[in-house]
Amino acid sequence: MEQDLSYELAFGTYEDALRMVGATSEPRTAPAAVSRARIQLFAAMVHDGNRSYWDAEYARQRWGGLLAPPALLMGWLIPPPWQPPHQASARPAGLVLRIPLPGTTFINAANDVEFLEPIVEGDLLTVVEELVSVSPEKTTRLGVGHFVQTLETFRRQDGTVVARNRNTLFRFTPATAL
Repeated sequence: MEQDLSYELAFGTYEDALRMVGATSEPRTAPAAVSRARIQLFAAMVHDGNRSYWDAEYARQRWGGLLAPPALLMGWLIPPPWQPPHQASARPAGLVLRIPLPGTTFINAANDVEFLEPIVEGDLLTVVEELVSVSPEKTTRLGVGHFVQTLETFRRQDGTVVARNRNTLFRFTPATAL
């Protein structure tokens, strides 16, 4: 049985979207804990020799464990592209896909991440997404649409907030399609 990896956008009006401001998603927990293998595979792919990724004793003394590279933050929550049917679970659509707006596509416009605590090997992350704002209609070279800002709050298994990710995307209808 193949899993459907496609997602559908919710459509509606700007006023519909404004009513969602402040809404939060259900918590999503990573399919697996932060692991040495993924930390070191990532570091190897980008040729990053930071001792915090490779030297377990150094990292334990400095951070409390082998440190997860900051660029992997969102990657820990991505489910595998396939799982056996008996292990597969429903993937809830991200909050940003459920915002009812006009616009047939989106592009990321800005991203700002704040790390509050180290994320280390063995941490199991959970994220909750909140809709912060939706701009009035804007016209750009890409097309007509709305800027949507969300805030993702990442917690480890003990409930401690380890990171916040503020993301802005532009939900629009491409100018060529107008």
